[in-house]
Amino acid sequence: MQEHGVGPAITARRRAGLVAAVAGVVIAIDQLTKSWAVHTLTTRDIELVGSLRLHLARNRGAAFSLAFGTGGVVAVLAIIVVIVLIAVGRSLDTRIGVLSLGLVLGGALGNLADRAFREGSGFLGGAVIDFIDLQWWPVFNVADVAVTVGGVLLVLTASKEPRPR
Repeated sequence: MQEHGVGPAITARRRAGLVAAVAGVVIAIDQLTKSWAVHTLTTRDIELVGSLRLHLARNRGAAFSLAFGTGGVVAVLAIIVVIVLIAVGRSLDTRIGVLSLGLVLGGALGNLADRAFREGSGFLGGAVIDFIDLQWWPVFNVADVAVTVGGVLLVLTASKEPRPR
């Protein structure tokens, strides 16, 4: 079955496998880069090009260091979003839609892992490790990139879906 130029539809089993694979790769890359950042950037920054540098930051608030000190609340909201995305993901039947869902889930779970397992206080109170610093935008990480790219792709995919009559 061809899906409006987006690609062939995929089965539920393949969909679940692809979402899990993409999310797993995102989580692995995210956690490896965060581990590297904690070990390498604790005492120094690395200047790259222009304003781009690698700079260690521990985010206890929401995305992009907003709402500082509300990490537990943000983590609970992220868990709810993950559950909703998994439920909604059952209706996705294109590769791009499934890829985008895997990116969002992998990024959300990567940051949730920080909240759950990194040093902090209270329920899911660990700090998310951020290290990509443009110096004109809040510091972010690989998980944030995956969530953003996946979210944009989901919106674009949804806008191409046929509307019910």
